[in-house]
Amino acid sequence: MVYIQSKIWYNYIMIILDYSAIAIAGIITQRMNIDETLIRHMILNSIRMYNKKYRDKYGQMILACDNSSWRKEVFPEYKHNRRKGREESSMDWTHIFDIITRVREEIKENMPYMVIHEQRCEADDIIGTLVHNTQEFGQHEDVMIVSADHDFKQLQRFKNVSQFSPMTKKLVVEQNPRVYLMEHILKGDAGDGVPNVLSADDTFVKGERQSPMTRKKMDAIIEDLEEGELLYAASWYRNYCRNKQVIDLNETPDDLKRNIINTYSNYKIPNKSKVLNYLIQKRCKLLIESIEDF
Repeated sequence: MVYIQSKIWYNYIMIILDYSAIAIAGIITQRMNIDETLIRHMILNSIRMYNKKYRDKYGQMILACDNSSWRKEVFPEYKHNRRKGREESSMDWTHIFDIITRVREEIKENMPYMVIHEQRCEADDIIGTLVHNTQEFGQHEDVMIVSADHDFKQLQRFKNVSQFSPMTKKLVVEQNPRVYLMEHILKGDAGDGVPNVLSADDTFVKGERQSPMTRKKMDAIIEDLEEGELLYAASWYRNYCRNKQVIDLNETPDDLKRNIINTYSNYKIPNKSKVLNYLIQKRCKLLIESIEDF
């Protein structure tokens, strides 16, 4: 764990938005045309809405943004299935991501929020690092994560961390986050191309079925881990380590955690006076009417 001296933090109360996930969710759920003006308006309106909804309780908003992932260095098959799905999609995802990136840079330049975007880091790494440090070394104050990603359920082991899903429009509540994380590691994450611990790395790449993970098998594996015994083949434990490394948000490499923390602690937030000129320039008339919500 990378230790943070509390004096370098702006404050511990924060709203953290999973920027890419919110942008993509809006495009998919609203069945939007690939129009830069519409996508920009949707992203900005989402930010406005969540800032208005949560700022009184949670304070400073942070946009956590995806970059290339270190996970592909340790597990090359990571999210391979997503690339294949987008290649087969009728939507021009290259163009969509170009727009999302341009809007991200516009927000970074003109809006009164932190926009954290680090080399080799996903939004998961940024959110996990900030949450771990505010809760373990900070004042244990409230954090709201805005994302539909179930990976963040594990962070609810900190009692002051909450999550809101922009997909369901409801709070995401996990009663036993530690058990959830263990079972998530054992079962893998098909959405990210991570097989269960009984299956080979390239299971999803080859389009094969995973080896069945029954409740009985999972309970036996958990018991083995708790007792420090390995009753299954060596590949089983190797796959457990594989999954833990890419799923457990505390596994982000220390050098990347330091980069995230340094960016956060030295961030210069743009003056709010820039918002109006930006919205005028981009012809966001309806958003100008709600400018106080930013």
